[in-house]
Amino acid sequence: MDWLNAGVQGVLLGGQYALLACGLSLIFGVMRIVNLAHGVLAVLAAYLSLVLVEQGLPLWLAIVVVVPVFATLGYAMQRGLFNPALAQVGGGARSGSRSAGELAPLLVSFGVAVALTNLLQVVFSADTRKIPTAGLASAGLSLGDLSVGVLPLITLVVAVTVIAAVQLFLAHTATGRAMRAVADDAGAAAMMGVDPKHMYAVATALAFATLGLAGVFVGMSTQFSPGYGDLVLLFAFEAVIIGGLGSLWGTLAGGVVLGLAQTIGAQIDPQSGVLAGHLVFLAVLVVRPGGLMPRSVPA
Repeated sequence: MDWLNAGVQGVLLGGQYALLACGLSLIFGVMRIVNLAHGVLAVLAAYLSLVLVEQGLPLWLAIVVVVPVFATLGYAMQRGLFNPALAQVGGGARSGSRSAGELAPLLVSFGVAVALTNLLQVVFSADTRKIPTAGLASAGLSLGDLSVGVLPLITLVVAVTVIAAVQLFLAHTATGRAMRAVADDAGAAAMMGVDPKHMYAVATALAFATLGLAGVFVGMSTQFSPGYGDLVLLFAFEAVIIGGLGSLWGTLAGGVVLGLAQTIGAQIDPQSGVLAGHLVFLAVLVVRPGGLMPRSVPA
């Protein structure tokens, strides 16, 4: 029964990882860049929701505020920071130094991560914080000998719902199809009247909206500090790689695999849970570098 309980907890933990990784997978699938500021932005969402709750807003209303704020932030950052950096990719290709050009978006996101981490430390200090949930974080359901946390269960349901909604948006809306066309061939899409820069910004806005939601759930489930974003980025990146770069359902699968590896590893040795997840990540890279469900473009 202990092993079954570890498995259930692993699936629930995987839901949190998948929710965190959804935006990272979407940005890579559309623009082929890895946002190194992903983790600290999730922490920023947690701090923003914490401030709103401390000001008297109900938690659900704080979430309603955080998600559109982050969508707007994502659109602005893409137009103001990442699009100019992406333009360097084309310029590098024309000048014969494409590798240097492809580093530009990565370096920009790294700069954002460093600056934002330090800004959060100045404003909030290095002390750990947690979003108050009025008992939700400690509530549980007893199913025989199994214990299921209410908050992790809600997180898993939200993760599946968000991934399904984003997948449907990409597959069945005009904006989603335009986004996929830009991901396939930005030049050809531009010839058909699609504005790649706008589509990139819309994709980032959607990714940041999911990231803001994920950050709130992280803040509710665990203690966080300005430096916690590094760990968030690591787990989200591992979930994306295990599942397959650019595959949203693969990201869900990757999050669950990572969560199972950590909880089962902790069942074997309480100090080796995170290590077990890293070893599974390494094994997937060696055996199946493309991930469990590889897909270069969400469809």
